[in-house]
Amino acid sequence: MTLSNSMRKRVAVLWLTVLAAGIAVIFWRYEWKYHLPTPIPAAYHAVQPGSPITLPRTATALFHAAGKPLFLHFFNPDCPCSRFNMPQFRELVKQYGDKATFAIVVMSPERFTAIDIQARFNLPYPIPVLGDSAVAAACGVYSTPQAVIIDKDRRLYYRGNYNRSRYCNDEKTGFARLALAGLLDHHYSQTFDPLALKAYGCELPTCTK
Repeated sequence: MTLSNSMRKRVAVLWLTVLAAGIAVIFWRYEWKYHLPTPIPAAYHAVQPGSPITLPRTATALFHAAGKPLFLHFFNPDCPCSRFNMPQFRELVKQYGDKATFAIVVMSPERFTAIDIQARFNLPYPIPVLGDSAVAAACGVYSTPQAVIIDKDRRLYYRGNYNRSRYCNDEKTGFARLALAGLLDHHYSQTFDPLALKAYGCELPTCTK
């Protein structure tokens, strides 16, 4: 059976439509949706800068370093944004590890050992790894990757993005780095770019939604 010219055109248009739709879905899943703000959960409880932070018992030992701010890195191994972010976090630990206490908070339904997470980051020395989702709730975090900086008085100083780029390669908007440097220089009244404070990336606890 030979198809007419009009039928061939219809088949070609159909295939092109299916192909375009497939490309659009792939682009949405792996690229564009991470450029949009993370949806705020319905039951989300906001924690404002300056609020006292009470961490769960699993994390209170992180406050033992007197006079040092606490930098929490919220990380999901299954989130592309978190994976792209790893080198930037590693550089922060290398640069400020003697001036701040760093810890990784793993946000995943899977169980990971501290050794496994530390090996993934290839850090210059081991840092604490937590797997308690209550830490995120205490800090008002609902996406990954996110940085939280708590000052020496245990008050929230910064909660937000590392920068505006999913690939973490925009040094001009190194929001988390600038926030930590400002706090260490006693610039307590820093004004943060709105892009720094609007959460982007993967929803908790996974990035599959």
